[in-house]
Amino acid sequence: MAKVFVTGIDGYIGTVLGPYLMDRGHQITGCDTGFHRIGWLYNGVRAQPLVLNKDIRHITEEDLKGHDAVIHMAELSNDPVGQLSPHITYDINHKGSVRLAQLAKKVGIQRFIYFSSCSVYGASSTKAQDENGDTQPLTAYAECKLLVENDLKQMADDDFTPTYLRNATAYGASPRQRFDLVVNNLAGHAWTTKQIKMDSDGTPWRPFVHILDICQAAACVLEAPREAVHNETFNVGANNENYQVRDIANIIGETFPGCTVTFGNRGGDKRDYKVNFDKIATKLPGFKPKWTVKKGAEQLLEVFQRIRMPKELFESRAHTRLKQIQYLLETQQIDKDFFWKE
Repeated sequence: MAKVFVTGIDGYIGTVLGPYLMDRGHQITGCDTGFHRIGWLYNGVRAQPLVLNKDIRHITEEDLKGHDAVIHMAELSNDPVGQLSPHITYDINHKGSVRLAQLAKKVGIQRFIYFSSCSVYGASSTKAQDENGDTQPLTAYAECKLLVENDLKQMADDDFTPTYLRNATAYGASPRQRFDLVVNNLAGHAWTTKQIKMDSDGTPWRPFVHILDICQAAACVLEAPREAVHNETFNVGANNENYQVRDIANIIGETFPGCTVTFGNRGGDKRDYKVNFDKIATKLPGFKPKWTVKKGAEQLLEVFQRIRMPKELFESRAHTRLKQIQYLLETQQIDKDFFWKE
């Protein structure tokens, strides 16, 4: 059993990761700003860990003392939010993350698991990129991921073991659901309108991974021998889960009864890349992905049916990162530096 400090515990993945690790016998303390706590879609967890209501920029040595590991997820998440205020993105996602790692190392925490992203590959669809492949980050969010990785690599030593999980594009059901992710968004349209109408031709490639497989990867790193994960980078996903976006639309259209799928003619997202996942499949002890996009679409359909999800809930700001952050800024609940106002 490890005592683990998890940042972003109240987010889309964190809400699932905390109980997942607790079920494996670990003792969890979390922290979160609470920006997205409003986005509760359904009751799907049996227990939640202790949560500190704190911005990572305010974490102290006292908060971290006594823990064996940190799993760091708390950042301004996704590309549109990152572009909303790039300088704040760098302040939180880059500087805040490095500061947290420095504090963890200072108080003697030996494991630091950083949630990076396959978005660092950006635009490289001709070849599936492995961990040593070309990186072409197209946004502040992706650039910060690389900056943090590079800075933490310089901190690694005999007493501090950072590991970098470059997660593919996440999907799947979470009590604190996000509908600004491709699979979840298209599934929401399929449920509420019985139509997936894409403006683009859907040709860009992207890798996808279910949030429970991300949780599994984090747990495997936490529990692995030090030599297997010390200063290592792992793409998180599976080789057969690289898809063109049009394939995702068709899978969801086939899963949701009565749904029609149409495509436009214009080019799609500039992010266009395939990823190689051989390393995590062969080098990370115990990691075996259990989910496919098809299975994830079926899971989302089951949840929507069970809660009879209305269109207004799907479209609400609670489940879209950019809408919620804009709302908090416009209503002056957070300041220009993204701190809660007193």
